Amino acid sequence: MGVGLAFVAFVGGAAVSLGTSWVLVTRVERLGEWLGLSEALLGLLAALAADQANIAAAITALAHQQSAVGAGVVIGSNIFNLAALLGLGAVVAGRIVLHRKVIALSGAVAVWVSVVCLVTVTGIVDSAAGLVLVLAVLVPYVVLLGARRTERRRLPLPRRWATWLASAVDEEELELVAAIRPRRGNARDLLVAVPALVIVILATVAMERGASTLGQDYSVAVLVVGGLVLAAVTSLPPAVAAVHLAAKGRGAAALSTAFTSNTLNVTVGLLVPTLFFQLARPSGQSLLIAGWYVGLTALTLALAYAGRGLGRWAGWAIIAGYAAFVVAVFIAS
Repeated sequence: MGVGLAFVAFVGGAAVSLGTSWVLVTRVERLGEWLGLSEALLGLLAALAADQANIAAAITALAHQQSAVGAGVVIGSNIFNLAALLGLGAVVAGRIVLHRKVIALSGAVAVWVSVVCLVTVTGIVDSAAGLVLVLAVLVPYVVLLGARRTERRRLPLPRRWATWLASAVDEEELELVAAIRPRRGNARDLLVAVPALVIVILATVAMERGASTLGQDYSVAVLVVGGLVLAAVTSLPPAVAAVHLAAKGRGAAALSTAFTSNTLNVTVGLLVPTLFFQLARPSGQSLLIAGWYVGLTALTLALAYAGRGLGRWAGWAIIAGYAAFVVAVFIAS
């Protein structure tokens, strides 16, 4: 692929992928409403739809034996999500008020997934073991989100634990309902969603191939291509949506959206594909990017829990964490 064609593929693929992602997310949300999903499961489904560009870019890179780019897209986009969805959202809104139980529940899953990601990309455990570790927490979490309110309180757990978990999910749904509850869909939305998904995947493949070719031609480090450029571009749709919600006073939904998106990125975009495609050998760069993901996740949670939400200064602190990451990537490259 020549430089000119690579540039067209990258810019054109990005434009088509991002534009079609909006269509895909809205139609998937309507289908979820049509199926009667809870607010929490609807948020999970919407996050999965919004992550298709990230996931497709990562899988494409892995399939072309560019595992450093693939891992960079996933982990870099997760770091970008924290800065854009939560940091920038808090700055725009002035303050995002959050329930502490929601922070603790979704945050526990987020931290666990980030740590598993770290130990996987650094070679402490292989991808299969990493996937098992993630699913051991993610599956019960999804089941909990999908359960009815009466069922949550009858979980086979000590009564205090079951009550706390049920209350945490109830509070999470209160944060999500005003932000994502769409109008009820129908079969026509399915007919639009399927081709939209295909277009997003094909456009993202073209974008990733174009970016990788340009990076090779201009000797740009793979960590920069994957962890910064592709990670940021493929994460723009949920970031724009989160800032829009924050500006309208609905920024609380951004916490669940960011952590859910990050969890799905690691699971579907990294751990599952690397069962079939080889992951890059552990390196200082992989430790840097995965370690930063764990650190910024922990910082975000600490700020949110201590302040019962995220204020403007906390938002700037998260953004500063991402800016420091960008500098560290260029230094390491």
